[in-house]
Amino acid sequence: MGLLKRILGQRERVGFTFDPEFIELFEQKSERVHMKRLAIEMCISFLARTISQTEFRVRHGKEYVKDELYYKLNTRPNKNQTASTFWQQFISKLIYDNEVLVVHVDDDLLIADDFQRNEYAIYEDVFFNVVVKDYELRDKFKQSEVMHLKYGNEQLSRLLDSLFYDYGDLFGHILNGQKRKNQLRATVDMDMMTAKNKEAQIKLQEFIDNMYESVGKRQFAIIPQQPGFKYEEHSGNGIAGQSVDEINKVTNGFLDQVAYAIGIPPSLLRGDMADIEKQTKNYMFFTVSPLLKKIKEVADVTYFTKKELMSDHCIEVRKPQYRDIFDLATSADKLRASGIANGHELRDALGLERSDDPIHDEFIVTKNYTTSDETLEGGEED
Repeated sequence: MGLLKRILGQRERVGFTFDPEFIELFEQKSERVHMKRLAIEMCISFLARTISQTEFRVRHGKEYVKDELYYKLNTRPNKNQTASTFWQQFISKLIYDNEVLVVHVDDDLLIADDFQRNEYAIYEDVFFNVVVKDYELRDKFKQSEVMHLKYGNEQLSRLLDSLFYDYGDLFGHILNGQKRKNQLRATVDMDMMTAKNKEAQIKLQEFIDNMYESVGKRQFAIIPQQPGFKYEEHSGNGIAGQSVDEINKVTNGFLDQVAYAIGIPPSLLRGDMADIEKQTKNYMFFTVSPLLKKIKEVADVTYFTKKELMSDHCIEVRKPQYRDIFDLATSADKLRASGIANGHELRDALGLERSDDPIHDEFIVTKNYTTSDETLEGGEED
C-alpha cells in the first residue's frame, strides 16, 4: 500500500492509525532464528568434532585387529562418507532428533534420515520405511541388526525453544533499539493541491519511492526540489544507552544456556584459557565419555554375539587425548616403577598399540619401592 494512498485516501486519513497492516510494521516481532541456529550449531558441531576424533578399536581377546569392521568404523563407513563426516552427522542427528539409526546395507553403514519403528514387549523391535537421502529402503531391520541409539534428553528441544523465546524477544528489543539510535529520520511536506487527481498521485508516489531508494542505498543522493514538495532530514538521537556490548551479552547468554543443556562448558566454546585443563577434563568425563559408552554398548551387541563378548571380543573406544603423552611421562613412570601396572597396561591406557616385547609382560618394582629389610640385604662379604 503506497504512502500517498494512506494519506490522501478518503476517510483513510482518520482511520489509518488503526490499520492492522500499518501497526504490524511497528509491532511485528522479528524471529531471530539465526541466533538460535548459530548457538545450536556451535554446540553440536563442537561435540561432533570431539567424537569424530575417537578411534573405535576391535578387540579379540588380548589382541587388537584391523578387520572390515575396524575399517568401517574408522576410515570409510560407506561409499560417500569418511569416518569423521559420518560421526559428525551421527552426533548431529542424535542431538537434534534425540535418536539416531544406523543400518547395514551392502556392507555400508548408513545413517537413516527417517524411519518407523514397531516396538514389542517380548520380541525384537522392527524398523521399517527407513529413508536415506530421500531413498526409501524396502528391507525391514531387527533391533539386533542395527545401531539404534537414544540421546535420553527428550526435553532438550522444548528447553531450547523456551530459552529462545525469552532471549530472542530480549535480543529483538535491544537490536531494534540499537538500530534506532543513529537512524536517519526525515519528513516530507506536500501541498495537497498538487495531487488532486489519481495520475498526479501515482507520479508523486513514484518520485517518493525513487527518492527513498536513493537515500537508503547510495552514499551521495541528490534530491531535486519540486513545487509544493519539501524533504527535510532530522538528526536521529534515538534511544541512548544501548550498545553493541549489550547485544553480545544477550547472544552469549543464550549460547551459554544451550551449552549447559548439552553438557559443554561455555568457556571451551568461547576459547577462554582460564582453567582450560579443568574444564576440558570435566567435559570429557561428564559429556564425552558417557556418550562414547552408549555408542560402544550399541556397537558391541550389534556386531558381536554373547559368546564372543564373554570371550573379550568387543569394541574398545580410544577417546581423544587432550593431554600430550609427554605430560603423562612422570605418572607413567611411577605406575611402572611401583609395580602397579605392566608395560602392556600402560600402553593400553595411553592409547598405544600393543608391543611384542616380552619386557612389557613383567611387573617391575624399583629399588625406591622396596621395603627397608630388602634394602638392607645384600652387599659384599669380607
